[in-house]
Amino acid sequence: MRIGLLTEGGYPYVSGDARLWCDRLVRGLGQHEFDVYALSRSQRQEDEGWIPLPPNVRRVRTAPLWPAEDDDVVLGRRARRRFTECFGELAAVLCGASGGPSASGSGPVSGGGPVSGGGPVSGGTSIPEADRFANALYGLAELAREEGGLSGALRSEAAVRTLERACRAPGAQRAAREARVPDLLTVAAYLERALRPLSLDWYEDNGLGAVDLCHAASGGPAVLPGLLARHFTGVPLLVTEYGVRLRTHYLTAPEAPPAVRSLLAAFHGRLAAEAYARAETVTAGNTHARRWQERCGADREKLRTVYPGMDARPFAEVGESPECADPDTLVWVGRVEPAKDLVSLLHAFAEVRKRQPRTRLRIVGAPAGAEGAAYLGHCRTLAAQLFPDEADGPHTAGDNPVSFEEIGGPDLPAAADAYASGAVTVLSSVVEGFPISLVEAMLCGRATVSTDVGAVVEVIGGTGLVVPPRNPRALAEACVTLLRDPERRERLGAAARARALELFTVEQNIEAFHGIYLEIVSRTPIRRVVLDEAGEPLPFAYPAEAHVPVRWADPATRLVARGGPGWATDGPVRAATPVPAPEGAR
Repeated sequence: MRIGLLTEGGYPYVSGDARLWCDRLVRGLGQHEFDVYALSRSQRQEDEGWIPLPPNVRRVRTAPLWPAEDDDVVLGRRARRRFTECFGELAAVLCGASGGPSASGSGPVSGGGPVSGGGPVSGGTSIPEADRFANALYGLAELAREEGGLSGALRSEAAVRTLERACRAPGAQRAAREARVPDLLTVAAYLERALRPLSLDWYEDNGLGAVDLCHAASGGPAVLPGLLARHFTGVPLLVTEYGVRLRTHYLTAPEAPPAVRSLLAAFHGRLAAEAYARAETVTAGNTHARRWQERCGADREKLRTVYPGMDARPFAEVGESPECADPDTLVWVGRVEPAKDLVSLLHAFAEVRKRQPRTRLRIVGAPAGAEGAAYLGHCRTLAAQLFPDEADGPHTAGDNPVSFEEIGGPDLPAAADAYASGAVTVLSSVVEGFPISLVEAMLCGRATVSTDVGAVVEVIGGTGLVVPPRNPRALAEACVTLLRDPERRERLGAAARARALELFTVEQNIEAFHGIYLEIVSRTPIRRVVLDEAGEPLPFAYPAEAHVPVRWADPATRLVARGGPGWATDGPVRAATPVPAPEGAR
């Protein structure tokens, strides 16, 4: 089988978000071939290069989402009219306006016919919002295919004016009506980046049209190539989300102006609903993400839960010998950022010290960006204030009951050693998706105390204590309970390790996706039809062995071409970075 793996800011880049699970999936399914189509987020990500790729990665094509460069495509008068109609309809849907072209009966112009499979619009007929969004999206895609790109048009003054008209149209939502010029410019720039995959040349028979299945490794722009491959060539689509993009938008843009938040939330919601409607199967990394998918319109019959696959080997030694280095130590491991609520943890630890004076707290992790670094400094100051009589110098393990350390330091070579150093692992987050650190603690056979956020209860099951978030008193009470009861800690740790090995390993993740791949392909009609001289279908003309992953050519040979918006690599990929093509091929 040949899989088109679609990523955004992830695999195969060294700093990719979903790098680990994608790499494990590709390596674990060595019997299949993978074509990777990757969207990069920054020049830095491009410069850092790729991770070493396994031999079953047949092709890698990349395109950047970060530069703002014109595509040198000049639209004619009719093409400009089509663009204005399609983009205006898309903007009208995002604004909630009912006065777009489709609502009035004309419909977006898209090569002379309907775009999304619905019939022509009769005068006065109301079109569902989902169909209006799909018509507009695929109308823009068809125009981009015919004209060679739309990046310049999406970045033009005409696009901003079209967006402004939609915001001022009758029926537009209040937040959209109040959009100012800076808000319109921000939204237009975001839509141009998000819709940049429409202008790529990935959808022909020698691109995504040649794969058996498209697997989008995340929501958002990564889904667009899969939607377009399905629209143009009928390739089935699988969507996997470990974090729903609409939820991420709500969490990461709280300070944006109301108009910007509203319009971008509408875009993410509509794009997600379209992806869920067109996908053969939609997988969620946990039930928490699955509920968000249902809220965005996903059909329950299409939904499957596939937990992330964790490599259990680094934690095997600690997990098989559950004795801890210090039975009076609490351990927290993760990225240091405000969402982890280490402030509540420190206040809870102050309560624990009153009842268990010998207890220590190890906070192990690196700050996440500038905000995380500032938050880490705040937490260090708070620790010194809460324990003033116990810290005369730097807040190290010898001076203060609270220590701040980083994984990989000279005294802490690996994450497993951090979990092994304490009796109880604590998670104090107020926002959480899939709690990786909890799974690691479970694989180490550690009892856990966690806040009830995200997928925590689903992951923990009955193998740990769960308390409300932002409640230091409850967090302290649960920690003291386990610190005073070593037998209970041992029982919970053993149960946690058994649960993690059953549900959250790489092996179960690979097996689940292998079954989904086969299921989707088995119910997908054959798209490659070979005709005989009379024009009739020729049975068995495209034999199964055509996709047997055997390298008949010299494995050292490959074709690398640079052109358009990204790199294209055909043949076995051996290098971790793109190989420049000869000057004549550029």
